[in-house]
Amino acid sequence: MLTRAEIEQAQARAAAALAEAGIVLTPAEQGEIEVADFGLGELELTGLELVVYVNTPRVCAKELVMFPGQTCPEHLHPPFDGTPGKEETFRCRKGLVYLYTEGEPTPAPACRPARADRGAYTVWHEIVLEPGDQYTIPPATLHWFQAGPDGAIVSEFSTESRDDLDVFTDSEIGRATVVADG
Repeated sequence: MLTRAEIEQAQARAAAALAEAGIVLTPAEQGEIEVADFGLGELELTGLELVVYVNTPRVCAKELVMFPGQTCPEHLHPPFDGTPGKEETFRCRKGLVYLYTEGEPTPAPACRPARADRGAYTVWHEIVLEPGDQYTIPPATLHWFQAGPDGAIVSEFSTESRDDLDVFTDSEIGRATVVADG
């Protein structure tokens, strides 16, 4: 759970990071930056900030802003409405992103996120994305990612995004951010 002030602070911080990277947002887009804490209330550790440019049944484009060390938890995009599920391509714009997917585990992964010791992370094939690098994640593939020490900005291009259908490994995660009263 986050307070309205925490959400507004994260929105401002994400807007500033995007501006610093030369990514221009309209005032309306700045006010609509989604802050996702996955229901854990530990935004600095587990979460991300998103700007959705377009999301139709055919295509989706987003900017993902991650603060230093912030992790988007392990999940997959399941099949829905006769589709195989969301296929997404991440392109690193700024910073460093450690992406973990299904595949041969990396012997000494660079990241060890909060809740890893509780079984919330099961895939350890590490892909390091630097600015200009990109990687495509097939539908229904477990994955998670963490920003490097300076944070990161990732452009995501995908088929239709249905975040409400995402399946998380950690049963305590909820996709919708809950705002505290007051």
